[in-house]
Amino acid sequence: MSNGMRVDLSALDEVIRKLNGLLSDMDKANTKAKYETDIPSTAFGSMQFLESNELHTAHEKQKARIEGIIKALHGLIDDFSTSTSKVRDKYSNQEQANAQGVSATPKGAGY
Repeated sequence: MSNGMRVDLSALDEVIRKLNGLLSDMDKANTKAKYETDIPSTAFGSMQFLESNELHTAHEKQKARIEGIIKALHGLIDDFSTSTSKVRDKYSNQEQANAQGVSATPKGAGY
């Protein structure tokens, strides 16, 4: 028997939709970080400019760090989206079971 509380499944659907949008945005960010931020070592100067290698190495480290952060965020959002979907499905299934239980009650068997 229900305690009178109801879950707004449409609100959970909206959360899931927004999380999926975030995942799509994270995929785009990952693609940009991986393929559109590459700077060749020659852009920092020639080998005669001794600091050019250090600058390029620093850039590569930061690029890898950003890619790792994006990957971690993507995983976090994906986990949250999956969990939210599971919760939504459980509430929906329980709601259907409750409706079937009510409709299966014989007439005149009031509580």
